[in-house]
Amino acid sequence: MSVDAARLRTLTQEFLAEHPVATTSREDFLSARFDAGLAWVHYPEGLGGLDAPRALQAVVDAELEAAGAPDNDPRRNGIGLGMAAPTILRYGTEEQKQRFLKPLWTGQEIWCQLFSEPGAGSDLAALGTRAVREGDDWTVNGQKVWTSGAHNARFAILIARTDPDVPKHRGITYFVCDMTDPGVEVRPLRQITGEAEFNEVFLTDVRIPDAHRLGETGDGWKVAQTTLNNERVAIGGMRIPREGGLIGIVADTWRERPELRTHDLHQRLMTLWVEAEVARLTGERLRQQLVAGHPGPEGAGMKLGFARLNQLISGLELELLGEEGLLYDDWTMRRPEIVDFAGRDAGYRYLRAKGNSIEGGTSEVLLNIVAERVLGLPPEPRTDKDVAWKDLTR
Repeated sequence: MSVDAARLRTLTQEFLAEHPVATTSREDFLSARFDAGLAWVHYPEGLGGLDAPRALQAVVDAELEAAGAPDNDPRRNGIGLGMAAPTILRYGTEEQKQRFLKPLWTGQEIWCQLFSEPGAGSDLAALGTRAVREGDDWTVNGQKVWTSGAHNARFAILIARTDPDVPKHRGITYFVCDMTDPGVEVRPLRQITGEAEFNEVFLTDVRIPDAHRLGETGDGWKVAQTTLNNERVAIGGMRIPREGGLIGIVADTWRERPELRTHDLHQRLMTLWVEAEVARLTGERLRQQLVAGHPGPEGAGMKLGFARLNQLISGLELELLGEEGLLYDDWTMRRPEIVDFAGRDAGYRYLRAKGNSIEGGTSEVLLNIVAERVLGLPPEPRTDKDVAWKDLTR
């Protein structure tokens, strides 16, 4: 049976009647919602969806929000929902989909990403973490860095080098790593904000079963592109209302504090307000394009704009507040589960926004992606393209 908006609305209302919000526990409600296909409606039946058009998710969400239903706290598991899930759906075996997708969506299992390394950040394909096949398992040794949420994660998406004798992009394989396994050590990285939401992760003789490999051996770079494209859309293309995000915070301060206003600040605020609205509408168009297929390199442009705007807007907020902007609420070392731009002060927003041009791909790398894969400009010369990884200068 085809699923349209009217049918989805009816299904959601029937679901709410069978699982009253007031008397159903959050865990049971989310589990039942997944089983009913109302988690992500564009996923296949049996995997939280109904094979419906992606755009119709808004119909379900509106009905559930109006009923006061609990959500799956997406900010807490952004890597799992925005990056791991679509990769598992595209490349995972049926057993992997059945094992991982439901507890991921309900938030029972939090995910992190083991991609970047101390010597392979912007040049991710140069990674050196090694995975060696031993029977039905792989033994993994190496170090990862800038791992958001690793201290709370049960599983990680991991790329490791499985063949050092071929060029760097071809000898990589993609795995699911259990963060509770022996040999996985998570250490906090304290940031300029005082918090440690990032981590470095050391992998020492970690055993990963071959059943936790995603895609074919050596195809990890191709699989990782699905993850990275989804990551950039998740970061830069989030659905927000008009005046959502940082621009709304600054606009509210402008309205409520007339004594802070100057002509120059007014001009800059209006310019950034327009840019933020253009970015919001561009993100909406990008999400509509996703209905027709998988995310492409256009997400790199959205993520670029997101980082630039956040840094400019948070800087304007500091100037608007004057001496107040120099204050900082709390330098206590914390290991938060989410990044809360709205719940902290202007100083935190200014400092934390500096990371937006690093996480999810540096702005410099994303500019290359936009130039080469969106605009079709000639690529930069790459002398190491056909050199075996083991022969690269490091």
